[in-house]
Amino acid sequence: MTAGTSLLPPDTAVGRVALRVDDLDRLVDFYTSVVGLAVLARTDDQATLGAGGRPLLELVRGPDAHPRSREEAGLFHTAFRVPDRAALGAALSRVETSWQLTGASDHRVSEALYLWDPEDNGIEIYRDFPREEWPTADGRVGMDTLPLERDALRAESSGDDALPDGADVGHVHLEVTDLDAARAFYEDTLGLGVRAEWTGAAFLAAGDYHHHVGLNVWSGRTAPAAGRGLDWFELVVPADALAAVRDRVAEAGIAVTETAEGILVRDPDRLAVRISVGE
Repeated sequence: MTAGTSLLPPDTAVGRVALRVDDLDRLVDFYTSVVGLAVLARTDDQATLGAGGRPLLELVRGPDAHPRSREEAGLFHTAFRVPDRAALGAALSRVETSWQLTGASDHRVSEALYLWDPEDNGIEIYRDFPREEWPTADGRVGMDTLPLERDALRAESSGDDALPDGADVGHVHLEVTDLDAARAFYEDTLGLGVRAEWTGAAFLAAGDYHHHVGLNVWSGRTAPAAGRGLDWFELVVPADALAAVRDRVAEAGIAVTETAEGILVRDPDRLAVRISVGE
């Protein structure tokens, strides 16, 4: 495909992310008190968390799954997007008060905070700059990693204890074993367009977003996903786009599992992607 173009419609978005966890109670407490999600549904073995009544995170108790090894592919981070700087400042205050921040960056398209949950799943909480301010050229977007001034951000905090209405999962970033193979799957089979490339990483999106899926090989992962961590993530597409995705998957010889909302497929590292139809 031409640089930056995608086969998926521009209103494609990331939906929910599901994690296999060991200590469900502890993870629910963390994601509500630190990240700021609300519990939307809960059973003994599963919890659905979200913002503004919208489900964003599924936590599933997986006691038989071993902790993810250093060799296994999997989640780099789930990126929760907030609508404004006041909400990002509030997130910074919650993390600094109750947890530990591992990084804070200005990416030229967004401002982002980084942390790990209690079972070492990566998390990003971020807000986008207005799109007209993003540096773009030749179908690509110019992202970078620059220091973020935390004092100024902290001063703009709304003081809220929860993520506001409008918060969502803006993107998912994965650690893969083979960047070329993963890129081919997400670009040629699913239909995302490459929006940026760094050494050992690629960032893909539908439409002109900076990225819905990030891929990297920075940690030298060598084995498919098998342990705790990412169970699946969801790309939500318009109804008329699902058939084309199903056709491309079939042409690639990849197994398809039908779901109530669409289909489930696995990437070259056995990471599950749900392609669901939006309302």
